[in-house]
Amino acid sequence: MSIRRVSPLDGRRPTRDDLAAFAGSDGSVLEDVMPDPEHGERLRLLIVGINPGLWTAAVNAPFARPGNRFWPSLHRAGLTSRLVDASRGLAEQDERELRAHGIGMTNLVARATARADELSREELRVGGRELAARAESLRPHAVAVAGITAFRTAFGLPRAQMGRQDPELVPGWPAEVTLWVVHQPSGLNAHATVDSLAETWRDVARDAGLAQENIS
Repeated sequence: MSIRRVSPLDGRRPTRDDLAAFAGSDGSVLEDVMPDPEHGERLRLLIVGINPGLWTAAVNAPFARPGNRFWPSLHRAGLTSRLVDASRGLAEQDERELRAHGIGMTNLVARATARADELSREELRVGGRELAARAESLRPHAVAVAGITAFRTAFGLPRAQMGRQDPELVPGWPAEVTLWVVHQPSGLNAHATVDSLAETWRDVARDAGLAQENIS
C-alpha cells in the first residue's frame, strides 16, 4: 500500500467554488488511512468519521476543516508527535507516523456533504453493516466511531450512550474488537473540548494497545 495521493488541489486551501464542486461526491474523493501489513504495519485502532465534509473531500485528508478539534485532541492525547495541519492535505510524514503506530481512519458513509445530517437513514444503516464487516475482516484491537447520533442510526441502537460499547448489543459486531463511540470533534459540537476529547482518546488508545508506545 502506497502513501495516500496528494490533495487534488495541489496543496492550496479550497475556495467556496472548490467546496461546492465536491458536494455529493462519492468515496473515490477520499482515501482511507490504513496500515499496510505487507510492510509490517498492524491495524490497532480504526477511527471512523461519519462522512467526509466538503473540505475533507477537497483536500483528500480526514478531519481537514480548520477549527475541527480532531487533530489537536489527538496530539494532546499523545497519539501524534506534532500537531497535524491537514487543511491543505495530509503530509506524508504524518500519514507514515499514523500507520507506523497502527492507526487507521475511514468513514461510515463515503458521500461528501456539508453537514452529516444531510445523510439518509439508509446510508447510515448500510454504513453500519459495512463497518461491522470490515471490523470482522481487519480485526483491529479497537474501533472508535466519532458521533453518537450517527452511530445510533447506523446500528439501530437509539439508546446507545457515549463511551465503550457492549459488542453483544451491536448487530454483527465481532466480540473480539473493542468498540467505542466518541464525541464528534467538529467545532459545531459544543459538548466537547480539546481536553475532554484528548482524555477519551487516551482511554481508547489504551484499549487498542497503544499505551506503551505513544501515550504520554
